[in-house]
Amino acid sequence: MDTIGQKTVTLFGGTGFVGRYVAQRLAHRGWRIIVASRHPDRALPLKTAGAVGQVVPVFADVRDDGSVAAAVAGADAVVNLVGILFERGRQRFDAVHGEAAGRVARAAAAAGATRFVQISAIGASADSPSAYARTKAAGEAAVRSAFQAATILRPSVIFGPEDGFFNLFAGLARMAPVLPLYGGGTTRFQPVYVQDVADAVVACLEGEGTAGQTYELGGPRVYSFRELMALTLKQTGRRKRLVSLSWGVASLQAKLFSLLPKPLLTPDQVLQLKTDNVVAPGAKTLADLGIAPTPAELILPSYLDRYRPGGRFGNRRVA
Repeated sequence: MDTIGQKTVTLFGGTGFVGRYVAQRLAHRGWRIIVASRHPDRALPLKTAGAVGQVVPVFADVRDDGSVAAAVAGADAVVNLVGILFERGRQRFDAVHGEAAGRVARAAAAAGATRFVQISAIGASADSPSAYARTKAAGEAAVRSAFQAATILRPSVIFGPEDGFFNLFAGLARMAPVLPLYGGGTTRFQPVYVQDVADAVVACLEGEGTAGQTYELGGPRVYSFRELMALTLKQTGRRKRLVSLSWGVASLQAKLFSLLPKPLLTPDQVLQLKTDNVVAPGAKTLADLGIAPTPAELILPSYLDRYRPGGRFGNRRVA
């Protein structure tokens, strides 16, 4: 295990998909990690990522100034990974992506932290028709206002064993006779591996020249949505029809799906799907952080094989 003087970092959203990988990477690098969460018990498995006492779960609600301030007290660095994909109850985009990001950044600055990393998203824009993208942009602005030296990371679709993209469509391919191509499947994506995103966070905390910068994180290849669906079918050994759906049909379907406790698609996500999700020309990227992006084809077989006919240990016939 490498050490860097046992500096302390507070992770907000450390129990989420990306947060768990960030915590593991930082523990390996020797950081003392405060995992701030409304459900600190969910961080208990992360304690095994480091030495005794190296990973400390604490309660914090990003909507509450006091608990946020307590969580960042004494921290050398703060990382905000908190985000939601759809709204439910008190979990609103503006509160989670905008107001909470500003609250965490202000607390970090007041606590004397020297590094701050904000996880945003490619496509964040105040002019976007998508509330998700607009509030991600609002979060970036709030963070910059409170902590000028903050580093902002904007990933494309993130893939890995627990992702909500390839696992979703692989699961659909196992049950449904067809896979949908929203808007004809022409929207472009640049999927990025979760470990590469975690490495980017570490590089921004430890590297020189990253303060105040914005990086867009994408993998080595750009795919259309149609190509991603075909890749999913190939990796799961299934033969299903790819059916184009107009944006109008997609919106109607999304309205129905949004009634589910965990919607497969929401009207706001349909709006997001109308815009390419790729690294912008001239943007700083993983390469600027010294990270070579990992191809999806190298990683997908390691976790999509469980969706094959007969399961992980079944034969590889196409179904």
